[in-house]
Amino acid sequence: MRFAIHFTMSGASQSIRSCNSLIFFLITLLSNSSGWAQDAEEAAANPLASLSLRNIGPAYPSGRISDFAFIGGGDNHYLVATSSGGLWETRNRGTTWTPLFDGQSSYGLGVVEVGPADQNIIWVGSGENNAQRSVAYGDGVYKSIDGGRTWENMGLADSGHISQLWINPKNEDHVLVAAQGPLWNSGGDRGLYRSEDGGETWEQILAIDEHTGINEFVVHPDNPDLILASSYQRRRHVWTLINGGSGSGIHRSLDGGATWNEISAGLPKDDMGRIGLAMSPAAPNTLYSIIEASEEEQGVYRSTDFGQHWEKRSNHMTTSPQYYNEIVADPHNPERLYSLDTYTWVSEDGGSSFQRLSADHRHSDDHALWIDPDFTDHLLIGGDGGIYESWDQGQTWAHVDNLPIVQFYRIQPDNDEPFYNVCGGTQDNNSLCGPSRTTVTHGITNSDWKIILGGDGYKPQIDPEDPNIIYTQYQYGGLARYDRRTQERLYITPRPPSGENDYKWNWNAPLLISPHNRERIFYAAERVFQSDDRGNSWRIISPDLSRQLDRNQLEVMGRVWSVDAIAKNDSTSMYGSVVGLSESPLQAGLIFAGTDDGVISVTEDGGGSWRSVDSFRGVPDMSLVEDLIASVHSADVAYAVFDNHKQGDYKPYLYKTTDRGNSWRSITGNLPERGSVHTVAEDHVDPNLLFAGTEFGLFFTQDGGASWHSLKSNFPTIAVRDLEIQRRENDLVVGTFGRGVYVLDDYTPLRTTAESLSDREAYLFAVKDTWLYIQGDLWGGGGEPQANNGDDFYFAENPDYGAVFTYYLRDGLQTLREQRRADEIEAEEAGDDTPYPEWGSLRMEDQEQDPEILLTVSDSSGNVVRRVSGSHAKGLHRASWNLRLEHPDPVSLNGSDNNNRRGPIALPGEYIVHLSKKVDGELTALGEPQTFILKPLPVSPEVTDDRPALLAFQQQTSDLIRAASGTTRFVAELRTRLQYFEGALDRTPASTDAMRAELSGLFNRLDGVEVALNGDRTVASRNEPTPMSINARLNSIRSSSWQSQAPVAPVHADSFAVAEAEFAEVLDQLRNIEVSVNQFESDLDELGAPWTPGRLPGWEPN
Repeated sequence: MRFAIHFTMSGASQSIRSCNSLIFFLITLLSNSSGWAQDAEEAAANPLASLSLRNIGPAYPSGRISDFAFIGGGDNHYLVATSSGGLWETRNRGTTWTPLFDGQSSYGLGVVEVGPADQNIIWVGSGENNAQRSVAYGDGVYKSIDGGRTWENMGLADSGHISQLWINPKNEDHVLVAAQGPLWNSGGDRGLYRSEDGGETWEQILAIDEHTGINEFVVHPDNPDLILASSYQRRRHVWTLINGGSGSGIHRSLDGGATWNEISAGLPKDDMGRIGLAMSPAAPNTLYSIIEASEEEQGVYRSTDFGQHWEKRSNHMTTSPQYYNEIVADPHNPERLYSLDTYTWVSEDGGSSFQRLSADHRHSDDHALWIDPDFTDHLLIGGDGGIYESWDQGQTWAHVDNLPIVQFYRIQPDNDEPFYNVCGGTQDNNSLCGPSRTTVTHGITNSDWKIILGGDGYKPQIDPEDPNIIYTQYQYGGLARYDRRTQERLYITPRPPSGENDYKWNWNAPLLISPHNRERIFYAAERVFQSDDRGNSWRIISPDLSRQLDRNQLEVMGRVWSVDAIAKNDSTSMYGSVVGLSESPLQAGLIFAGTDDGVISVTEDGGGSWRSVDSFRGVPDMSLVEDLIASVHSADVAYAVFDNHKQGDYKPYLYKTTDRGNSWRSITGNLPERGSVHTVAEDHVDPNLLFAGTEFGLFFTQDGGASWHSLKSNFPTIAVRDLEIQRRENDLVVGTFGRGVYVLDDYTPLRTTAESLSDREAYLFAVKDTWLYIQGDLWGGGGEPQANNGDDFYFAENPDYGAVFTYYLRDGLQTLREQRRADEIEAEEAGDDTPYPEWGSLRMEDQEQDPEILLTVSDSSGNVVRRVSGSHAKGLHRASWNLRLEHPDPVSLNGSDNNNRRGPIALPGEYIVHLSKKVDGELTALGEPQTFILKPLPVSPEVTDDRPALLAFQQQTSDLIRAASGTTRFVAELRTRLQYFEGALDRTPASTDAMRAELSGLFNRLDGVEVALNGDRTVASRNEPTPMSINARLNSIRSSSWQSQAPVAPVHADSFAVAEAEFAEVLDQLRNIEVSVNQFESDLDELGAPWTPGRLPGWEPN
């Protein structure tokens, strides 16, 4: 938590209540600025790029939080800056959330601030404010002046990591920014920056050196010229961390930053590392610092003269200052101090002693803290597990379990049926498995996701024939075989012989199941291991495949550092380990291995001999080989991903070999210059269709890498760490580092190039075979996804239920008015006049029917079973058929969604769908028809063996419902006519008492029919039993038999027979009544009665 949150907000109460909530929904295209405009341009260049991805969660256990900022005078409305999931807003204490930053060019945030006076002004600093192994880097500071709807990058693009912002409460154009600077290289925008014009220009007011930035600062609330800042020297590479040096220190200015003095009185004499600062508004001259230094000098320090002199209060230090080392002072009690750490600590005596705050039933690793200034027992903590809220100063906690910002390192789909699952390893939130879809209307909920192993996970591997067996990992080589049936884990990490050093496991060690033998698994440290008995025993099949460098002899920040350097090598994998591993699916024993120091080695004989390549044209030496995949099309082909961002090089490097790794060439093509590639996937049908996941998005190529296109239709800017293809379903599964898992359902349209579509008016793509089942309703609520669970109930959407049709329209369908307006706009832009249309043209516009796109589904005999409407706009679209025959309900003109109305359930078997357009009432075929299969879902022995009999009964019921519901409407219309007759008699002097008596009799006869159709309301309204009506019987059958695939139950068949017989009588009565009504209407007209609805008045000219 940045202290500016405490000190720069308006004096109004800032408090917050229970945050156990979120409805996740994606922000619309219009909700962001330039990023979405670029996406529209991409879709225009390649319409296939508009395919939408689907987030499947989870929201539990959430993900890392960087900062909070509150808006307004209460605790309802606040913002959450996440470390790698963007900016989120809640206006209802966390009941629902909205992402505000999805279309921008960065996704990781370090800080968020809100204007003290104009709270539509929001500033965010991009780049996580920690120095951990997996942190998102940013591109400066952003500003919104409309509450987060649109954003502008205000500069400091090379700052890498912004750790603090301050807005002057008396002049909101006066802003200070602490820039830590790039983590992996020297230079950049480092230091303390000031803007006096709202970010239009910046002045660096405190600079130390090329390796040192500013971590935090404090501005005196009564005198903004008085500033204290902590400088922070640090550098991380793949092989090491140095988290301090001579550049770290505390600096003081008395003139608003014009001049500075480095403070030494009472502070450590030797090198320091990360320094956190805190001040309580209750005593603004009293400051605290938590200083990383040598074991003797590190600890908590206090100053009572705004930083001029310091005294050490205690040896308290966080477990890993590069990841923590933030302190927050209580706004009312300057003696109370919180230290954010693996577990948060609290001091009640000004830092002299600390006690651990309760973390019972709460995730560890805390990074942000908000203290309610009006009730300081009310706390909000943000950490690796998301947001927790306490109302009793941390004794008990409530978790916000609806913020889907899980950080996945790697993911893997299984082959389970009917729906596959996705398993993945996360940053500090276990290894998880969840379904890609469910059979219920509520989608995928948190409870559908299960923890299969604790710790920081990586890439699980799942037995291809038995999805219950999962090989799953935790950090630094931990490996277990997990059985979903028993939930037992057997830990099977390879161990060295007696007397040998342990293996050099990477934080994320590579694991794979051989595509040729499901009991053979490979694992790698600096060597590759093979097991032929599912991990029960291992043998080494390679030498050390790394460069075997001594990392302690490598230069960092221009020199080799002492063993006593601050945090040297902390939170860093052993250097020289394998991180990429793949076996050819076409040739057993052909294995590719890539290391973290830039070597790719290949064996063609299962490890008998290896050859290595350690230099790649265009790739900087020692670039980490982050991903390797062997082609499914040719044993000679493999793909390699190199990541060099930890040496300050953010370019993408994606390479291909066609000679089994002897040589490699770049297929990086036009991938964006900014953003390392993390992963690659190859389509199993089209060898030229590849997918790439980068630091900032998802891309595909249809020409083997010559040109790439972004997939961002509804996909946020986010790091894509892993891609896998579920081949049976042709789904692309996407693991993101900060927004959970996404699925691109049925990406087969991407096997068609945009060029091949350009000369077609329309194209209907192949239709995926579809499971036939009836959706369940686990939570009640009439099938609504959230049911009665409250608006904070989290769910991720299933794909569209039923058969999904994908089609492309080159030009779309326009009305005459739309065509005219397009021509007029073009003329206006050219500076030409726009003549007033002729009356005939306007009349044609007024009379024209709206154009439609229809998808007509027929069975194998050619019988039309359903027509589904679709979008008629230009581009790529999807529409779905809900596997129901046409519903029997009366026609409605109120715009109801006809696509989702329910008729009888269709039979399994082959179907065909035709695409057509309807323009001015004329139907024209488009494209070629497509066939597909409805496959019965094997779910229960309760499903009937005689589906035709079930359908026949449902169709009988449908026919009777059609007749009965129409008759019910007809009765209502007759009653309305009789009511008009009654009014007409009162205004007709020639009317007679006999006609009034006749009309009364018609009312009575109609009442009897209505009772038979809808029941005796007089009795029922008084809570007494009445005979069951015709419609009640039919609705009962419809709501039961139509929602089940069980055999026809006698209770339904018998009730149908009763309804059928009774309706026949009612219909006869009603026909007679209709004759009488029509005659009565004629009599009225002869008497010269006023017009009543339903008849054409008689009239003869004089």
